[in-house]
Amino acid sequence: MDKIAVLIPCYNEAGTIEKVVRDFRTVLPEAVIYVYDNNSADETAALAEKAGAVVRHEYMQGKGNVIRRMFGEIDAECYIMVDGDDTYPAENAREMADKVLYHQSDMVVGDRLSSTYFEENKRPFHNFGNSLVRKSINFLFENNIKDIMTGYRAFSYRFVKTFPILSKGFEIETEMSIHAVDKNLQVDNVVIEYRDRPEGSVSKLNTYSDGFKVLRTIARLFATYRPLRYFGTVAAILFAVAAAFFVPVLTEYVRTGLVPRFPTLIACGFLAIAAIQALFAGMLLDNISRKSRQDFEIQLYQAMDVKRRKDAEEKCRRESGANENV
Repeated sequence: MDKIAVLIPCYNEAGTIEKVVRDFRTVLPEAVIYVYDNNSADETAALAEKAGAVVRHEYMQGKGNVIRRMFGEIDAECYIMVDGDDTYPAENAREMADKVLYHQSDMVVGDRLSSTYFEENKRPFHNFGNSLVRKSINFLFENNIKDIMTGYRAFSYRFVKTFPILSKGFEIETEMSIHAVDKNLQVDNVVIEYRDRPEGSVSKLNTYSDGFKVLRTIARLFATYRPLRYFGTVAAILFAVAAAFFVPVLTEYVRTGLVPRFPTLIACGFLAIAAIQALFAGMLLDNISRKSRQDFEIQLYQAMDVKRRKDAEEKCRRESGANENV
C-alpha cells in the first residue's frame, strides 16, 4: 500500500503533463504518481512515463470512468487527485495530504473559488456555472463546501473504497461532494491559487452540455439522498395548484349550490391524489435512505478492517525482508 498516491486522469495533455508530474514529485517525493491515460491521441502517456509517472490506461471514455478505475486499482493511505492541465499548484499538495494523514479528513477540497479562479478563468459561463452549482448544493444539502467542481482533492482510504461511482463524465466531482455530505464524512477546504490553462491547452469540459449534466446530477442525487424533501416539495406544489383551482369552484358552490365546472373539480381531485402519493413515496424512500446510511457505516468499518489487514501484511513483509538481510 502506498503512503501517498497522486492520481492524474489525462486526455490529450501532452503540453502540460511532464511539468505536472515533476512538480508533484518535487513537493511529494515519497508519493507514487499515477497517470491514467484516457485514449489520448497525442504523446501524453509517453511524456508522463518519461517524467517518472506510473502510466496506466482506461479505454472507456469519460473522467468518471477513469476515476472508477483508479479507485479500484490503487491502495493508499492518502490519495491526491489532480488534473493534468497544470491549472492546480502542486505546492498545496503537502497541506492537503497532511489533513488526510494526520487530521482524519476524508475529503480535502482544493478551493479555487475563494482565491484567483474568477480572475484567472477566461470563460465567464464557467464562472457562473461554478457559482450556481456551489449555491445549489449548499442550499439543498446544507453544507459548506467551498468549491464543488474542483478537480484538485485529497481523499482517505475509507472514502475511496466506499464511494460508489455512478457518473461517467465531469459530473463525478459533484457526486463526490454530495456523497461526502450525505454520509457525514469529514470534509475540509484548502484555498489554492488557480491558474488558467496555458496557451494551446484546451478544456475538455463543454460549458453547456456538461453543465446541464451536472445540474441533472444534482437533481437526481437530491431525490436519492433527500427523498422526503424532494417529493415533499413536489407534493406541496401539486397541492397548491389543486387548491388554487379548487377555491373558485368551492366559492361558486357555496354561493349558488351548483358546480358548473366539473372538469376543473375532477382535475383538482387527481392533483390532490397525486400530491398524497408523492408525499407517501417520499416518506417510504426516506426510510430506505436512512437504512442505506446505516449500511454505509458498516461498510466504513469493513473498509478500515481491510486496510488494517493490508498494513499488517506489509509490516510482516518488511520485517521478514529485514531479517533476511541480517
